[in-house]
Amino acid sequence: MSGVAQNAKPVDERTLFGHPIGLANLFGVELWERFSFYGMLTILGYYLYYSATEGGLELPKATATGIVGAYGGLVYLSTVLGGWIADRVLGMERTVFYGGVIVMAGHIALAVIPDLAGVAVGLVLVALGSGALKANASSLLGTLYAKGDARADGGFTLFYLGINLGAFAGPLITGLLQDKVGFHYGFGAAAIGMALGLTQYVVFRRNLGDHGREVPNPLPRTMIPRVLAALATVIVVVAIAWATGLLTLANLPDVTTGVIVVASIAYFVVMLTSPLVDTTERSRVRAFIPLFIANAVFWSLFQQMFTVLAVYSDERVDWNVFGWTAPSNWIGSMEPVWIIALSPLFAIMWTRLGNRAPSTPRKFALGVIGMGIAFMLFALFSGTEGKAVPILFVFVVLGGFAISELLLSPIGLAVTTKLAPNAFRAQMMALYFFSVGIGTSMSGVLSKFYSEEHELAYFGITGLVTIAVGAIVLGIAPWVTRHMEGVH
Repeated sequence: MSGVAQNAKPVDERTLFGHPIGLANLFGVELWERFSFYGMLTILGYYLYYSATEGGLELPKATATGIVGAYGGLVYLSTVLGGWIADRVLGMERTVFYGGVIVMAGHIALAVIPDLAGVAVGLVLVALGSGALKANASSLLGTLYAKGDARADGGFTLFYLGINLGAFAGPLITGLLQDKVGFHYGFGAAAIGMALGLTQYVVFRRNLGDHGREVPNPLPRTMIPRVLAALATVIVVVAIAWATGLLTLANLPDVTTGVIVVASIAYFVVMLTSPLVDTTERSRVRAFIPLFIANAVFWSLFQQMFTVLAVYSDERVDWNVFGWTAPSNWIGSMEPVWIIALSPLFAIMWTRLGNRAPSTPRKFALGVIGMGIAFMLFALFSGTEGKAVPILFVFVVLGGFAISELLLSPIGLAVTTKLAPNAFRAQMMALYFFSVGIGTSMSGVLSKFYSEEHELAYFGITGLVTIAVGAIVLGIAPWVTRHMEGVH
């Protein structure tokens, strides 16, 4: 896109609704990947802690929710591997395709392999595949826009609409299948969804042109043995930790959080000291640090939809809708309804406002504060017993989740591509997903402290801490903006 003026598109660029046509293909593959991911994740916790007569594995409830949180964290941890493969081996475009293939294989394993063996094999494959696909689909979308192109935030918001169409449909279908015919049919539906996504990606691959085909920093052949040795070392260390009891199902979310925090710090150090990163790029990486922390705090509450709020939905929410009782596992589809309705409005708003829109740090701060307020609202029903929480109330609260998410998440995807050093483009996106991973695994850690008897303290304290973090980011927003070096 050299020679293209800022805020303008190339005169010969093929567009769809004013955006590069490649957006449609990435929109589709991410839709189906999220269909499979959230469809599986929504029923995973129930599969782990439901009794054997209900088709479950009868794990302790706290262990089950912890595994769900840790698994989500591992998905985002694996984005660094996906980013590295894209930067050093395959390029972003091919990494997206092969990641989808691995995701599909993981869902098939969950569907056909029984008991914890199927969970172990399936979750490892889905984590690796999703990590490869997620980081690179978002980064690949960023390459379709020139830096400073005012369409980028709108494009990422539309991309986010695809994510949420999948997130809406997946739990509905897998939840019904779980309810009517069993968990493994739900996992099978997730595999079929990913297969559909791969099919459309291959058919319309040409719309991406040459974007993402380049390998920015090719791995020398002499480095291959060293890389394989490092991979083998990681596998041996994990196996030893498991065999000796240092790593257990109960402490998995704590260990996952710690590993991602350490990996994140290491990545920031590498980028800030690399000779491949110039002075301007280094300033942008520093500006990214407060956004990284705010993002982690946001997702530690948001991802509780699949840990604490999954249990809350099953035990505390009255799912009676005009005389019909809906499945409690449909909670995963409620928030995406709001996203689907509001995403086009946000896309239009950001596109029309252009550079007059609030700065990215302020959007982040408002998103985090909004999330804290919405989460605190669940405390209003503390002290009640049983299924006393009206489903309409939950639906409205999740609307607050959605508005907060739209202020932060698609904007985070867009700004990460803008702040990324050229030599670490895909891996910078992986670092963004590390912050989501910390929040997701923390949702598993925090779930251990939830109980019906302590709802007031649980929802109140976590909400207040989140609001405080958002207020701090709002206060330092001018400093962050200065260090973003020309990125709005």
